[in-house]
Amino acid sequence: MACGGKAQASQNNEQNQKINQFLQQVKHKIVVMSGKGGVGKSTVAANLAVFLSNQGYKVGLLDVDVHGPSISGLFGLTGLKLNIIEEQLQPHSFTDNLKVVSIQGLLDDPDSPLIWRGPVKINMIRQFLSDVNWGPLDFLIIDSPPGTGDEPLTVAQTVTDCKAVIVTTPQEIALADVRKSIQFCQAVKMPVLGIIENMSGFVCPSCGSTHEIFKSGGGEKTALEANIPFLGKLPIDPGVVTAGDAGQAIDSLTTRTKENMQGIVDNLLKELSNEQ
Repeated sequence: MACGGKAQASQNNEQNQKINQFLQQVKHKIVVMSGKGGVGKSTVAANLAVFLSNQGYKVGLLDVDVHGPSISGLFGLTGLKLNIIEEQLQPHSFTDNLKVVSIQGLLDDPDSPLIWRGPVKINMIRQFLSDVNWGPLDFLIIDSPPGTGDEPLTVAQTVTDCKAVIVTTPQEIALADVRKSIQFCQAVKMPVLGIIENMSGFVCPSCGSTHEIFKSGGGEKTALEANIPFLGKLPIDPGVVTAGDAGQAIDSLTTRTKENMQGIVDNLLKELSNEQ
């Protein structure tokens, strides 16, 4: 092996050790996936992280959606760069129990596109696992881009004991892509904790009645057919848009949405306890 090859192998081994040391300090690793874009995956990932942290769990939220990172905006962190102390990247502490890292924290201009090929994206994800000062965590929530490309594959191959949560909307066009995500998880032997159906009906703020704008129940039906747990439904909530645009995570959600989200978190914790 040439000298350059030996040096690269040594560097990879050192990084693998750092990744393994970090993952040993994380009790639960969850990647939030979707078959297609626009289903509210990042919002669901953000809310999972917030609700879990509000219950006293130590949570890390990692955004590996290289081409469309949303987590920084949802938490009001757009434009804030990651600090480096003693060669370690420092996550943003949103609360005492919630730390956040996004690729946007490395960019001089948050609106600049990242034109990266697969190997660069893979290295970035590995660096966020090896060189970030996360500390011990109860949960590592990973917000992955839609589809079954480099990012979710890297997570599946690198993050030991990782489990998936799949987000969908009720329409058939979204559910067809969800089935691909399920097959992806089966192919890489990554357990699926459950499916969440987002944008499932619109609750009228005036009368409280529910209108099924995008239909409802498709995610639950898909989960049943695939023998996968169904974690719950979230309605279309204007408060989600208000909160996201203001960088306030869940502050503007309606009571109904908060109750549904809490039910999803309760079901998630139940599924995790059943596996132990």
